Amino acid sequence: MSDLPFTLDQLRILKAIATEGSFKRAADSLYVSQPAVSLQVQNLERQLDVPLFDRGGRRAQLTEAGHLLLSYGEKILTLCQETCRALEDLQNLQGGTLIIGASQTTGTYLLPRMIGLFRQQYPDVAVQLHVHSTRRTSWSVANGQIDLAIIGGEISPELQDSLEIIPYAEDELALILPPTHPLARTETIQKDDLYRLQFIALDSQSTIRKVIDQVLARCGIETRRLKIEMELNSIEAIKNAVQSGLGASFVSVSAIEKELQMGMLHRAKIDDVVVKRTLSVIINPNRYRSKAADAFCREILPKFTTRTVSFERREAKTYPEPQSLKAMLQAATNNRGISDGEG
Repeated sequence: MSDLPFTLDQLRILKAIATEGSFKRAADSLYVSQPAVSLQVQNLERQLDVPLFDRGGRRAQLTEAGHLLLSYGEKILTLCQETCRALEDLQNLQGGTLIIGASQTTGTYLLPRMIGLFRQQYPDVAVQLHVHSTRRTSWSVANGQIDLAIIGGEISPELQDSLEIIPYAEDELALILPPTHPLARTETIQKDDLYRLQFIALDSQSTIRKVIDQVLARCGIETRRLKIEMELNSIEAIKNAVQSGLGASFVSVSAIEKELQMGMLHRAKIDDVVVKRTLSVIINPNRYRSKAADAFCREILPKFTTRTVSFERREAKTYPEPQSLKAMLQAATNNRGISDGEG
């Protein structure tokens, strides 16, 4: 191992600088001195014989070689974390960590119940829940930062071949009205009634809003004809606004169970229209799957769906050996150089 031109600490420092944007903030995040960070970077550049940072600007900018080393370094650090978790697994679920990802609706209303049940059975396993957009969550699964995730949006095409995407459950989107609304007294409403309602929706740039609009369009509802009177940034804010009589909205059924039981919202049924989307479980078959993740897939996930689903391990793909990292770094420097200051 002595012939390696870098250490794990140097890779951690490189990643921290790239994340924080400066040597000082990177040093603060790692609880070391700035001179120690600078010295490690200088040693790393000397060992690799390539410049990793363009020091001409105020913000620490990676060179082309720096970006290449960072991309490999992140994979190396992720593998180190997987190694530690694999060793923890030898304790047979008497410790370790399970990291689960979710998009906003599933992360807010479904995953907490799943995690609660899992923790009852395995109280010694620490569980982390990361709630982000479908795109960010799926990339985290692909990079090995998350064990598994439940998402409601579409996976980026560039990730579909590298991830195992398992259709998991149907999530119905319900039309909710204030209990005092005139249409709340009718058994069903017609599709044309939607175009006379005032709607409260999530921000038009949010991932969930785009997913909902896509699902409504597939059900023959012309979203451009819906009168959006107000846009809010959370599902909880939308529910409160509907309760206050400010309009109608489409939200996941899982988000309104309590309000329906208490009579705080009315769920309106649309004649001959059922608005559903498919929730999927995504796993990276090429990454190590811990015993905690296996237990969650085997014992918890089947309890929250009516589908028959299998979470058996799929054979991982194999890839050819990459060329020498040092050679790739030097080639990157030779091909692009750093005179233009690009990072």
